[in-house]
Amino acid sequence: MHGPRPSLSPVEAPQLALPGVRHAFFTRAGGASAGLYAGLNTGIGSQDDRATVLENRARVAIYLGAEPDRLATPYQIHSADTVTVTELWGPGLGPKADAVVTDRAGLAIGVGTADCGPVLLADAEAGIVGAAHAGWKGALTGILESAIATMERLGADRARIVAVLGPMISARAYEVGPELVASFTDENDANARFFQPSDRAGHALFDLPAYIVARLEQAGLGHVHNVGQCTYADEARFFSYRRTTHRGEPDYGRQLSAILLTGD
Repeated sequence: MHGPRPSLSPVEAPQLALPGVRHAFFTRAGGASAGLYAGLNTGIGSQDDRATVLENRARVAIYLGAEPDRLATPYQIHSADTVTVTELWGPGLGPKADAVVTDRAGLAIGVGTADCGPVLLADAEAGIVGAAHAGWKGALTGILESAIATMERLGADRARIVAVLGPMISARAYEVGPELVASFTDENDANARFFQPSDRAGHALFDLPAYIVARLEQAGLGHVHNVGQCTYADEARFFSYRRTTHRGEPDYGRQLSAILLTGD
């Protein structure tokens, strides 16, 4: 490990405490950013000071046991595209995709979120890990299944894969309009169960975490878990795009969720 392990206090799932795997759903704790971005803002796409963001990302890598520059994250576009990481790219220079998968030890891979669902996946026996960014659009169009299929092509077995959904916006904080509801119910009538009427006429509260868990379970994974923490409700620990929007703030930070094979 490069230097002392930073004190970052991430959310960690016992289900991913697997041989040869390290992971963390990082929070705002332990970062160098200030102001709107106070804490561990890892968003290259934010307007935060770039050197500070790179310092925060280095802390993430070191915490996981990687060298400070051994962190690969994609250029996220709310797609269903997954890339296999075989060699490192520079910060902000990643391919356009919303999931990353690797079988290379010592290389941390991750995704940034600020209300969307971060999903970390691992087949410890095969030595293959993945990280997916699942907003409503990516979840609906198949980003989770894409990540799983990419892991399988490297030799993973979906019956062995452990998938954990990290902190994201909860149903009680996620009001959506009729067009979004229709996008889901048009795809499958059964998706109506993920929506409950809100106080605003024609709108609904969307349980996106439950939808993501359902998609993972329907994909036949052996182990699916949800840490059950809300980014919108817990300002002290998490950045939130929707909270920022409701306040009319000009920008927001992003937290990182990442996973690494130790090679042990």
